[in-house]
Amino acid sequence: MKLKYYPYIIKLKEQFTISVNSRKTTPAFMVEVEHDGLTGYGEASLPPYLSEDQSSVINFLNKVNFDSFNDFTDINFVLDYINGIAEGNNAAKAAIDIALHDLAGKLLGVPLFNYLGINKRDDIYTSITIGISDPEKIEQKIDDASEFKFLKVKLGTKNDKEMFSAIRQQTNKPLFIDVNQGWADKYFALDMISWLADQNVILIEQPLPKENVRDASWLIERSPLPIIADEAVQSLNDLDFIKDDYSGINIKLMKCGGIRQAYRMMQRAKELNLMIMIGCMTETSCAITAASHLSPLADWVDLDGAVLISNDLFTGMKIKKGRLIIPESPGIGVEKIAN
Repeated sequence: MKLKYYPYIIKLKEQFTISVNSRKTTPAFMVEVEHDGLTGYGEASLPPYLSEDQSSVINFLNKVNFDSFNDFTDINFVLDYINGIAEGNNAAKAAIDIALHDLAGKLLGVPLFNYLGINKRDDIYTSITIGISDPEKIEQKIDDASEFKFLKVKLGTKNDKEMFSAIRQQTNKPLFIDVNQGWADKYFALDMISWLADQNVILIEQPLPKENVRDASWLIERSPLPIIADEAVQSLNDLDFIKDDYSGINIKLMKCGGIRQAYRMMQRAKELNLMIMIGCMTETSCAITAASHLSPLADWVDLDGAVLISNDLFTGMKIKKGRLIIPESPGIGVEKIAN
């Protein structure tokens, strides 16, 4: 087994703004594992709110040694070893996890959804994200998203109603609202949710700061719309702590440590009667395609990360009129683009 890795800067097509920051790039780390003439690809995307950066990822990857492993078709033992190297480092672990799942599928000649025992579906639609913008820019953003059935709208500023109204002047498509912890006051949050409830809004994602546990519990008892935890739930261990404070969770490979942990989170969420969104960071088609194989288990899908970038390193999952076309080739189903 050979392990290769290198830093990468993901470039967004446009400035991307949410309630807590604005950026044009996202640092990342790309991983390749080679065995028996096959290569598995993985990725660690490192947006600002994660506690990792390129330095921490390389420090973690420098500790990885596969010399004691021979079988890479059953990767659970390998992933147990990876998880035991150090606490945290979930994005770095996700990169290895994705690459190992890709390799295992290729060694066995099966696509990832088959390897995981998931029944593939052809009726899965992703949302596309509309970042916080001036109302005059909304029309172009809505036009650019015309093929998508669902839109995900970022709110969390003093101009929320103005931006939302500008969107509604352009389209009546169903919306996911993502506040990214931008509403600090529970009463204000409830007023906003009540105002949005009859305007074809499906859900509200992370309206309050993640540490406001009591306020989240208060809000979920009164909200007319489902409230989804994002920043408030990172990994499997968080689910039992937030199960009474949210309607559902947004699972992202970079937060939880990869495909295996995301799959386990989905299983536990179903046991707890929590709804599930499978989401993403700003990512190339490597990590996005990996996550797409889990999408049949989700209630909602937000896998638009690769659509928003200008320098994708891979081809993989396609989106046709908002519908996911999940690859059926062995592994996660990506091919590296020569650069």
